[in-house]
Amino acid sequence: MGRPDAFFLPPEAFAAPFALTGGEANHCAKVLRKRPGEVVRAFDGLGRDGLFTITAISRSCVDLEPISIDETPRPERRLHLAAGFSRSARRDFFLEKAVELGAAGIVFWQAEHSQGKMPDAPKEAWTATLIAAAKQCGAARLPGIALFPGGAAALAVAPEPAWVRRFLLWEDPAVSRPLLPADLAEPGDTLCVVGPEGGLTDAEASLFVNAGFVPATLGSRVLRWETAALAVLAIGLVARPDRG
Repeated sequence: MGRPDAFFLPPEAFAAPFALTGGEANHCAKVLRKRPGEVVRAFDGLGRDGLFTITAISRSCVDLEPISIDETPRPERRLHLAAGFSRSARRDFFLEKAVELGAAGIVFWQAEHSQGKMPDAPKEAWTATLIAAAKQCGAARLPGIALFPGGAAALAVAPEPAWVRRFLLWEDPAVSRPLLPADLAEPGDTLCVVGPEGGLTDAEASLFVNAGFVPATLGSRVLRWETAALAVLAIGLVARPDRG
């Protein structure tokens, strides 16, 4: 038997009586044509998930009876990726892969070379992309999304969350120190910053370095922003022996 189809239950709704509503109920009943008695998976994006039996289906609601409920603990090693905002069709690809590769958090910051202006709040479509990726890969946790419209100056001195380690992935040829799995293997929160399409300015790089970020490189090739971001997350995956 294959994996059961997965559905997202917001944290405030992950409680008895369990039920899918809205778009998730519509997808379950009308698109997938599920029937009472079938087993599905539901998760809340904060680590709780479980198997449920469908007990009743209506136009706007799918009632669920829990079979088993688990909770994925918060990972000991948490990697956050800060990307200079880019108005790019590749953003959805990055968000999807960030879930698959276990990012704990995603930060978009307004860079001098950003294409367009960031929205005031994370878009619902971004969260929908994260949820779809979690359904596909079986993740129980969704990375948080934060916005820094104040640019490098704001992100460089941000006190929260308390990132224990901070790295700046910088394409400057003078940077020779590689980012290694050992850099991302210690417990706690690590932040890695990459620039937008078009790269960092010298002024932005100086702000980060002067704030204590460690400059590091991913090699001699100039990578697109989403390629650099995913390379960092892949190194982070290697650094987590338990993949948690």
